[in-house]
Amino acid sequence: MLKKTTALLLLSFASALILAQTSSPANPTLRLRGVIEKLDGGSVTIKERRGDVITLVMLDNTPMNEIYPIDISEIKAGSYIGTAAMPKTDGTLEALEVLVFPEAMRGTGEGHNPWDLQKDSTMTNAAVADLVIAPQGRRLTLKYKGGEQIVNVAQSAPIVTFRPGEKSLLVVGAKVLIQAQEKDGKPTVLRMTIGRNGFAPPM
Repeated sequence: MLKKTTALLLLSFASALILAQTSSPANPTLRLRGVIEKLDGGSVTIKERRGDVITLVMLDNTPMNEIYPIDISEIKAGSYIGTAAMPKTDGTLEALEVLVFPEAMRGTGEGHNPWDLQKDSTMTNAAVADLVIAPQGRRLTLKYKGGEQIVNVAQSAPIVTFRPGEKSLLVVGAKVLIQAQEKDGKPTVLRMTIGRNGFAPPM
């Protein structure tokens, strides 16, 4: 059983490598999206979105954020946001979700890069330089060092922010986004973003 579990973990991490951005070829940081299936002392087992069941080491002091929805009106000129989006034929982006960063995190991950939420999706972390309100949503001009992007945000796009997470959020069935890395030969949670009452981190 142990050999089978180890093989599944290696397969899961190999498949995740295809989609995830890496911090270095030798020891990549992976993003895993899934649902908590089991909590056991210093470990958490999730069913990842591709169907793999993965057990990871999770320490008591592992950073954890609670993600929760907010109204689109929370986005203002000057807000610092991160948005996973899909490119459109006109050169603009269509938001899959928007994360409004707490002010203390302004500047986090600034820039425009590939993202693994969907095929060909991107992530832009930037300040809102301008916004146009329309019945179908908002059109944001995002500026970051070295460039800018125009992002269309439909009313249906999830708008979220986060706060420090509580241990009470760690329950079977909770939906999570995990940053993980292999440490001492074991998949280990570096940071967990978790939703309450079944809310899924949309990024």
